[in-house]
Amino acid sequence: MNVRACALMTAASTALTLAALPALAQPKVSPAIAAAVADTGRPAADTALDATRKPADVLAFAGVKPGDKVEEFFPGGGYYTRILSKTVGPKGHLFLLTPGHLQSNPRFGKGSDDLAAAVGNATVVWQPADTPLTPEKVDVVWNTDNYHDYRNPFFGSADMAKFNKAVFDSLKPGGVYIIVDYIAAPGAGATQTNTLHRIEPATVKQEVEAAGFKLEAESKVLANPADDHTKKESEITPRFAADHMVLKFRKPK
Repeated sequence: MNVRACALMTAASTALTLAALPALAQPKVSPAIAAAVADTGRPAADTALDATRKPADVLAFAGVKPGDKVEEFFPGGGYYTRILSKTVGPKGHLFLLTPGHLQSNPRFGKGSDDLAAAVGNATVVWQPADTPLTPEKVDVVWNTDNYHDYRNPFFGSADMAKFNKAVFDSLKPGGVYIIVDYIAAPGAGATQTNTLHRIEPATVKQEVEAAGFKLEAESKVLANPADDHTKKESEITPRFAADHMVLKFRKPK
């Protein structure tokens, strides 16, 4: 085989390999997302994290748009809740899903209710940790930095097969499931979720695809090559700078 033939075969092989991979291109930030991130009503503690968390890029990758109905897992202090609320606007709605056993917890019970009241277009939904179903079908399921937590005792030691099946059932056909989480070292699987608060991307992909989802794309927008995955995520500075996976799954139509 001559040099030209070898080169053509190599190029063809490379093209096929690239075509089989999920798209990595970063979509353009929409006006709705840009306005939501720029909202002057956001707390200073939230905006101080924007350079690290890159919310506009993450929402653009997810494809969140005005009018969407979004299921957000464990909203916590509401960093993403406020941005999602402004992005989907008055014609959209958020369902804030929190494990039911935490409803009596002062921080998470009243905190979730206050957050929903503050944004105005959100409903708090208390459900068992591994059966998080929404009252109606949604366009987007949003899980940032908490997928690993749901298998931990504090969150209810969820059966992740049941958890992802419930997510699948909550989504409209064609809806997307966004998972942003801290990356564990290759081979760690889910063994460090309660210690380093990390999980291996391969484990997440396997669990979610087993529920019927298709991995559509993954983004490196929150990648941190300097993170060697040996420390607890909270020990990486600045806060939220630990190496992250950003995965977009879709429910088949």
